[in-house]
Amino acid sequence: MGICLKGGTVVNDDRSFKADVYCEGGKICAVGKDLDLPAGTEIFDISGAYVMPGGIDPHTHMQLPSMGTVSSDDFFTGTAAAAAGGTTMIIDYVVPDKNAPMTPAYQTWREWAQKSAVDYSFHINVTAWNEGIAEEMQKLTEEEGVNTYKFFLSAKGSLMLPDESLLPAFAHCRKIGAMPEVHAENGDVVEYMQKKLLAEGVTAPVGHPMSRPPVVEGEATNRAIMLAKMADCPVYIVHMSCRESVEAVRRAQANGQRVFGETVPGYLIIDDSVYSSPDFTFAAAHVLSPPFRPKGNQEVLWNALNAKTVSVIATDHCPFKNEQKRLGKDNFTKIPNGCGTVENRMEILWHFGVNAGRMTPNEFVALTSTNAAKIFNIYPKKGRIENGADADIVVWDPQKQKTISAKTHHMNVDANIFEGITVTGSAVYTLSHGKIVFANGELKAEKGNGQYVKRPKYS
Repeated sequence: MGICLKGGTVVNDDRSFKADVYCEGGKICAVGKDLDLPAGTEIFDISGAYVMPGGIDPHTHMQLPSMGTVSSDDFFTGTAAAAAGGTTMIIDYVVPDKNAPMTPAYQTWREWAQKSAVDYSFHINVTAWNEGIAEEMQKLTEEEGVNTYKFFLSAKGSLMLPDESLLPAFAHCRKIGAMPEVHAENGDVVEYMQKKLLAEGVTAPVGHPMSRPPVVEGEATNRAIMLAKMADCPVYIVHMSCRESVEAVRRAQANGQRVFGETVPGYLIIDDSVYSSPDFTFAAAHVLSPPFRPKGNQEVLWNALNAKTVSVIATDHCPFKNEQKRLGKDNFTKIPNGCGTVENRMEILWHFGVNAGRMTPNEFVALTSTNAAKIFNIYPKKGRIENGADADIVVWDPQKQKTISAKTHHMNVDANIFEGITVTGSAVYTLSHGKIVFANGELKAEKGNGQYVKRPKYS
């Protein structure tokens, strides 16, 4: 039996129009007015609401082993929370151990993800560089649909690769039809600054932003871009947070280089004053890398979205409970890095973007869904309301108000960096493959509803 969403306005990245949407068999089967519906069709009157492609969050870390603990959302709780916020697909990160092969880690993550409530796919971190890794990358790209590999310029001693490895690895990505992603912070400088601050007696969360100032991100972003230019391959810069990285990306794009920029909602509205709080629990809840930046950087990022220098809004969703954050009570370098935002990504961007006149609903769709679908090579299967596309849909009420709180969110974490913010505009229905997984505040997500999405290699 099919579902018809009746009376709404379809919003794609390029245009909006009044139309009903009929879904059956996991696909969008008809878009238009006065549709000839089969008998037994379940009809939802959504007059006054928008029908948009379900959100795609291309940067999450569900049940990630990190810094002596594990992020608190597993693949079910995290994807269920995503559905509650209008997101119908995530792309998570497989993180092999240092110098370990990729394939066993990939298989582990695939097993963990089988309980996902919405669709999922994977990037894979490159934690070593040798002939065996190169062969694995080619096989995973061709057989498993992994077309992106992440490189850390930070996390010295664990995830960081030296420049002498980055250049041949980037070139190999180009050769096999994959794209490198980069966490851009200078790991050598971060390590130096951390040791210096601890020696000076700085142990509180405020040491975190002090140890990795914006120039550390800017330098690494520029270096990654230059290496990508030498390798003649595109590059995707994850979670950009500051003027310095934006300017590096803008310069490269102006010179014709294919560089894609990503940011996260928190960087748009939160500044580094949160780390100065005397309340360790509050300050530590905001510890992520890169950290929140001084005032002024937020407006730079908004401008970068308008200029399309930055074209994707992700989350870097990696929540840790307050008890876990206390692992760094006496040493800021031991605070697990990450925040939980997968549920609130779209409503924060709508409220502070669309409602504030910073973007149109069509631009919102591009930033939260369509651009990611295009960049990661799954468009128009994902990221569009049209015949034949997957029936991954969010029905959005632009008038619906809610106050964000850890007490009511669906994420498995006891803090929310957007605590107390009242937003206007929120999901009322979320459909995954034509099945309702969230309805009017009620979570209907089921374990195993999500499907693995292979992403074709780039030509």
